Amino acid sequence: MRSIGGYFSLELPCQTWGEKYPNGIKLNAGRYALEYILKAKGYKKLWIPYYCCDTVLQPVQSLGIDYEFYHINKNLEIAEKVSVGKDEALLYVDYFGLKGTYADYGVAYDYGSNVIIDKTQAFYDIPKEGVDTFYSCRKFFGVSDGAYLFTDKPLDEDLPFDHSSERLRAQLDRIDLSPEEAFNEYHKSEENLDCVGIHRMSKLTQAMMNTIDYWKVACQRMRNYQYLNRYLEESNGIHLNFTCDTVPMVYPYYCTKAGLRNHLIKNHIYVAKYWPNVEEWTGKDKDSVEADLAEHLIPLPIDQRYGEEEMKFIIETIRNYGK
Repeated sequence: MRSIGGYFSLELPCQTWGEKYPNGIKLNAGRYALEYILKAKGYKKLWIPYYCCDTVLQPVQSLGIDYEFYHINKNLEIAEKVSVGKDEALLYVDYFGLKGTYADYGVAYDYGSNVIIDKTQAFYDIPKEGVDTFYSCRKFFGVSDGAYLFTDKPLDEDLPFDHSSERLRAQLDRIDLSPEEAFNEYHKSEENLDCVGIHRMSKLTQAMMNTIDYWKVACQRMRNYQYLNRYLEESNGIHLNFTCDTVPMVYPYYCTKAGLRNHLIKNHIYVAKYWPNVEEWTGKDKDSVEADLAEHLIPLPIDQRYGEEEMKFIIETIRNYGK
């Protein structure tokens, strides 16, 4: 019997359709989903794209397995065939949620059971059967952690539940205070997530994921993406395939104008850099596709918090830069 009466907890209304991936393995972060796969399948080496977040090295180094980088081209596809051994795996990122078809039918076909698809930027792309695939919750929704994993090899470990309440401070302070005032709390949350290890998704995060209207979120993201593309496509240096069922994480805008990223940030349009570690990884090869993308590709926000007014402001801020 659960406890009855007393003080109230946070009220989280549950949607009738529940979670997006109720049958996935529920974990606490994408990096730990990758670690789960590497442990369960006993891989000895992981092939990693140069154009990738450095958090992928965390599970690799934690497990003490070998790794090697490979290049992608301007279309965000594998530049040259990688020779993957039978006890090795190749990690491919479904970049910005716009490379799903290539990931699931190109990469998965070429590398078979030795591929791992990172869909942390592609929450809405349904996993392809028989392909190890993992997702991140916090890159799409207002939660502090959470990941879903699909694999045919369960890990024979009894994983404890994670606890998210302290880690949620940044999301709460962003409402109570401001994005700027909550930024330090966000970094503390990220640092905490670095250290906790593999856990099951917290009950709090799972409850929050049950409150989301996934259809409404998808529609808003698609509308925002299409609106930006209508006005920025001509000046955008990268063109990726957008279909009627694509739900992107961001609008990738490639522009070589020096200082545009900082100009956007000064105007309170907070855009990340994907990824600062890439320049270090590519070393002396400053002319590589990956280093070029890290420097010039700006991920413009298109998420469900915003509508046409914010998209117009983004467009005007870009067009007015340098005038």
